[in-house]
Amino acid sequence: MPDDLPSARPPLTPFKVTVCGIPDLPGWGDGDVTHVLSMLDAQHPVPTSLDAFADAERELLRFDDVVAEFPGFAACSRADIERLLAFGERVRAAGEKARHLLVHCHAGISRSTAAAAVLMAQFNPGRETDAFLALLDMRPHAWPNTRVVELAGRLLAREDALLDGLVAYRRALLERKPQLRQVIINIGRGHELP
Repeated sequence: MPDDLPSARPPLTPFKVTVCGIPDLPGWGDGDVTHVLSMLDAQHPVPTSLDAFADAERELLRFDDVVAEFPGFAACSRADIERLLAFGERVRAAGEKARHLLVHCHAGISRSTAAAAVLMAQFNPGRETDAFLALLDMRPHAWPNTRVVELAGRLLAREDALLDGLVAYRRALLERKPQLRQVIINIGRGHELP
């Protein structure tokens, strides 16, 4: 197998990374998860299913799943992404105590997948595309939030690399599931199609 394929490279993280939506949370509350990153809509109540992760280190970010600023919605801000990256620093600093990172939003499709890819890329300069392509196996119906990726790219000074990774992921996903193209158009995010 050629060395340039992602599967031939070392893992992006020494810990397991899982992405899910709120309905999937109860399935992960078995005590294995050491870190939880939650991204909820600005006005959504904290799910009671998060109580199962009381022993995990947790970070809660509140912003809506939008890719631009719209009246009536809270788009993610630079401060939100600074908190996301600071959480990544804490997970890394935990060393061997970090065994399993769970990243969730409402459906496990947009915000959480963008955040998971950013966290995997954060300490792997040059492997941004690998981080996004890892989503194909992790969450094969994801459409990562572009705004999260753009802001993280600016803060990490790797905007082009993260966006290139995002585009590579979207191309690979649409090759596997061409029917998603129309779904993306229907939800008003057709401008994000590669």
